[in-house]
Amino acid sequence: MAIETNSSSSVSALPMLAAKASGNPDTLLKLLSAGGLVMIPLLVLSVITLALILVYLVTLRRSAVASSRFMTVAETLLAKGDFLGLLAIANKHRDIAATILTRTLEFLASHPMATDDQLREIAQIEGTREASLLNQRVAWLADIATVAPMLGLLGTVFGMIRSFSVMANDVAASRPMLLAEGVAEALVATAAGLVVGIPAMIAYAWFRGRGQEMISEMEGVTSLLLVKLVIARKSSQTDR
Repeated sequence: MAIETNSSSSVSALPMLAAKASGNPDTLLKLLSAGGLVMIPLLVLSVITLALILVYLVTLRRSAVASSRFMTVAETLLAKGDFLGLLAIANKHRDIAATILTRTLEFLASHPMATDDQLREIAQIEGTREASLLNQRVAWLADIATVAPMLGLLGTVFGMIRSFSVMANDVAASRPMLLAEGVAEALVATAAGLVVGIPAMIAYAWFRGRGQEMISEMEGVTSLLLVKLVIARKSSQTDR
């Protein structure tokens, strides 16, 4: 009989839970405050996620690998055999291909007797490094997508602990409301963790695909520039 009374009290407390958690329908702050302290790091992660998405939309594009302007100038200077001029131009560009070409030309300037295979190895090493940096940047979204649901689960645990601790309360009249508050904290924290984690995972999957496209573009552009560099180098050696 006592169990039946407690059960009916808990059910009758659910409308009070909704009012307590949401307050005014127009007030989101009261709903978020029902999730407990874990809502603070989740809010921070949501801001970071949005900022990363905006940054990646601007920076992760195929033109960041090699702009048409840089490619035109690079091919012209390679045709002339002007390696020093190409090095100066590459240093002024922030394109990924320009960075790889800069490292290769610097190695060639320091080691004029380097073989073509050594130049290819330098370009490959730099290309691998740039690809790793690109993948590492995108992986931040995957980290957020992993951490956010775990924070939500932590909030759920805190809410359930709060709910079960109500059973030790001596004031039977306040038990249903305190129990409802603990359940609210658990549910809101879980929902918030998923709300942050799911978009972060979707964004990660999308930007990962874009990153792979950039890596493929980088490999193609680097191979083209390296072949033209080798040809221009052999041509200049023949002229001498």
